[in-house]
Amino acid sequence: MTMPTEQLQATAAPLQPQEQQHPQPAAAGVLRFAAVGDLHCTKESAGRLRPFFHQAAEAADVLLLCGDLTDYGTTEEAKVLAGELAQVAMAKPVVAVLGNHDFESGQPETVAHILKDAGVRMLDGEAVEVLGVGIAGAKGFAGGFGRGALGPWGEQAIKSFVNEALHEALKLESALAKLRTPDKIALLHYAPIAATVQGEPLEIFPFLGTTRLEEPLIRYPVNAVFHGHAHRGTPEGRTVNGTPVFNVAMPLLRHAYPQQPPFRLLELPRPAQQAG
Repeated sequence: MTMPTEQLQATAAPLQPQEQQHPQPAAAGVLRFAAVGDLHCTKESAGRLRPFFHQAAEAADVLLLCGDLTDYGTTEEAKVLAGELAQVAMAKPVVAVLGNHDFESGQPETVAHILKDAGVRMLDGEAVEVLGVGIAGAKGFAGGFGRGALGPWGEQAIKSFVNEALHEALKLESALAKLRTPDKIALLHYAPIAATVQGEPLEIFPFLGTTRLEEPLIRYPVNAVFHGHAHRGTPEGRTVNGTPVFNVAMPLLRHAYPQQPPFRLLELPRPAQQAG
């Protein structure tokens, strides 16, 4: 099986399934990041996700999880996911953000705490340095794109909705501003651009992400952005300043690359202090 792999200076086009039969080992001096979102772990998922996580860990140095880690955000689901991740999290860095499904039962802090106890580095407006690469993470929010973005005008409910989007964008900006590493990655659940939600019904575009998340990425450029949420979207796009954005929702990757494991690989140069 092959995996879509991006080089730092390469185009965003993925490898095609027929090009090779097995993942190729990373070149010397290269770090690999495997990204996926929308796992939607349920209480019946015990034993089902573990082989996938081991496959991702064998292919990459770091595992990135882009929200909707659980299906209903329950304690039971979080404990199942923690068990599936435990061995991988002991061997490789795992960094994650929550998604809207992780909020469904009103206990996102509990979900995050359970995963932290399993060794996952949970980000919510924070930044972390992993193997010399900076990672900024936030859930993000909805609100629409471009001229279609909802404005904070009229009823208080509308203003509150827009303020939530602004708050999440400020979280992302704060996290990005803290990074001092040459190479950086942004981790989201909601989409920062419309290109990667193309394929979803037009009517729900405003609920899949918002341009307000793109603005911090323009002020604080990164090497790549990963998000999920849009199960029927498009695997990749670019911000207005050319940064590659990858939709790594697991259902989308399974559909777009049926012969490949449902995660996306990104290769970055290994920082000097990590080489050798």
